[in-house]
Amino acid sequence: MEPLSIVILGLSITSAWGNGHATTYRGLVRALSERGHSLLFLERDVPWYAENRDLPHPPYAQTELYSSLADLQQRFAAQVAAADLVIVGSYVPEGVAVGQWVLRQAQVMTAFYDIDTPVTLAKLANHDYEYLTPELIAAYHCYLSFTGGPTLQLLEREYGSPMARPLYCSVDPDLYAPEDVAHTWLLGYLGTYSADRQPSVERFLFAPAQALPAEHFVVAGPQYPDLDAWPSNVQHCAHIPPDRHRRFYNQQTFTLNVTRADMIRAGFAPSVRLFEAAACGVPIISDVWPGIETFFVPNEEILLARSTADVLRYLQLDSAARQAIAQRARARVLAEHTAAQRACELEGYVREWRSQSTLTAEVS
Repeated sequence: MEPLSIVILGLSITSAWGNGHATTYRGLVRALSERGHSLLFLERDVPWYAENRDLPHPPYAQTELYSSLADLQQRFAAQVAAADLVIVGSYVPEGVAVGQWVLRQAQVMTAFYDIDTPVTLAKLANHDYEYLTPELIAAYHCYLSFTGGPTLQLLEREYGSPMARPLYCSVDPDLYAPEDVAHTWLLGYLGTYSADRQPSVERFLFAPAQALPAEHFVVAGPQYPDLDAWPSNVQHCAHIPPDRHRRFYNQQTFTLNVTRADMIRAGFAPSVRLFEAAACGVPIISDVWPGIETFFVPNEEILLARSTADVLRYLQLDSAARQAIAQRARARVLAEHTAAQRACELEGYVREWRSQSTLTAEVS
């Protein structure tokens, strides 16, 4: 494909603190840049990320911070107007006003990239238009969604999206790979505290820890309450920066994946942690949600748990069985879920939109 000029207005690419957006944007932007496209990433300069920037100057794209909607409009109108593709992401501050401005300014293709699709749809159902409205869904040329399956049909049928397509999270295999390190923990979990996930964390990690007091377990992530009530053999790490994720995964014999309630209801919404752990060659124990079998084959590439007993049974697998599952999952991720693959998929959606636009123009 000929090089494109792409502008992305996203939540953050400079700081991965407390959000999964930065990891996604970094991988996608890097992969698009490596394929010859020109990238400009525009990020609202907010105190939380300003104080926690682990990548203030991404090396693979031009990144600019703006202080307000007026600053954005004044400084970057020309770049948005000249771009072949303008993408607005979920949770962008003043996202509705930003989207409306982009739609007025952009001359070619526009897209909304929803890294939080189930949350977005729940907000829309409650008439919460923090960063998106039904009118904007119908106005963007394409809706790129972290969630696939029936959700895509709902976006087109109920909300009028002209073209809803999956653009799942991905992994950068240069950053996530096996390491020859000793296993510190039998089972670990990486994720910010969430009230709707916590019962599963307790069932699938705390309860096994209580049943296996001689083993070591770990939970990494901020905002967890009542740490004193945890089993004594469960370690807590408040924050693991992205550059230490690889080592963290590789120090686990098994890793646990737990899914938000909104994502379980929607289905077809893999977490980036799934792909990161698989790329590191660590066997994954996951809760169950619709569509998970389209990403990993159960019992061959991933272990699905419905109870504490399931987890305890998996933890007894021998080294050969663990390694076979992990190797198959890693091969699947490297073939289908890298940032380079997502860049190719995005190019395909641009070609599809151009083809549809040409056909519409000829018919009219």
